[in-house]
Amino acid sequence: MNAPVLFQERDTANGMKVGVATLNSPQTLNGLSLEMCALLARQLRRWADDSRIAMVLLNGAGEKAFCAGGDLHSLHTAMRENTSGDAWNNAYAREFFAVEYRLDYQIHTYPKPILCWGSGIVMGGGVGLMMGASHRVVSETTRYAMPEISIGLFPDVGGTWMLSRLAGGIGLFLALTAAQLGASDCQLLGLADYTLGSGQWDELTARIEASSWSGDRVENDGALRRLLLELQVADAAPPGPLQTHHSLIRHACDGNDLDAICANVRALAGHEDPWLQRAAATFSAGSPGSARLSFTLLRRARLLALADVFRMEYIVSLHCGAQGDLQEGIRALLIDKDRQPRWNPATLRQADDAWVQRFFQAPWPDTAAHPLADLGRA
Repeated sequence: MNAPVLFQERDTANGMKVGVATLNSPQTLNGLSLEMCALLARQLRRWADDSRIAMVLLNGAGEKAFCAGGDLHSLHTAMRENTSGDAWNNAYAREFFAVEYRLDYQIHTYPKPILCWGSGIVMGGGVGLMMGASHRVVSETTRYAMPEISIGLFPDVGGTWMLSRLAGGIGLFLALTAAQLGASDCQLLGLADYTLGSGQWDELTARIEASSWSGDRVENDGALRRLLLELQVADAAPPGPLQTHHSLIRHACDGNDLDAICANVRALAGHEDPWLQRAAATFSAGSPGSARLSFTLLRRARLLALADVFRMEYIVSLHCGAQGDLQEGIRALLIDKDRQPRWNPATLRQADDAWVQRFFQAPWPDTAAHPLADLGRA
């Protein structure tokens, strides 16, 4: 049986090495399992402490995806088995979200350059891995999205931190509609740094191996940037749909009135652009509870430090697995595949400000500490 994450150490021109981590589950579009998170976190720690390793390259096996999200099937099984209704009784969810969020934070704060090859599908948990990398590469095949509204979750893995820092209205639009972004829109929003061709991975790694690297983070950051700029696709990609409709989206989704924003998004169903039509349709079919959660989380995350956002998301994620729509959303999309979720609450009016407050209450015993209490404090 193949390992779910493959690790290599490649030599460079002057004897320094490059660590290469490859998510190795192409049959699931490199969906991120608990085991994959644990393996990757452990190896990143080893490479961080190894003075011979100049940088880390992170990619996904196969041509279709870097990482399409988390292992939702295992989460669904754990939620179905937890019949208590108590979020803290789901031991698998407690461990999965803790390990995944720690890994994401580890990448954000890594002491060496991490290049993430975000070609193909980059969604959900894949966005969490790519977001914190120092050198984020996209290609003409990149499909980048946070599609959690369709499964009754919210843009987690630090997604609320990321989206809350985009121009007013843009982050909420992406959270509510799961709209997919290509390379040009990713670079426009600062979600990616470089655009290469999807077939340039071998050329990129060969150039890295043929170069000399130092033990200095700043020097390696700069040298890697120059190399990527030399390889970057010369022809500028045409403006993406988000850039084309940037002003329209900001006008529709900015502000504090969620009811008005949702009405504006629904109205996009009548727009002539199929991209906006799909965005409106996805929102209308999505979980009203997820819409309220996303709106509330983005407002709270805007002024929080990253570690505090992960701590907040952890609490909300556990509740989503017990009293929210996550189990039903995964059932409808991936288990029974009937695409007929029975959302509860069924309307945004029912998912009001009072309803959402329960998701922010710590579910563990009063004597216990937050499982991510030490994040960012070491």
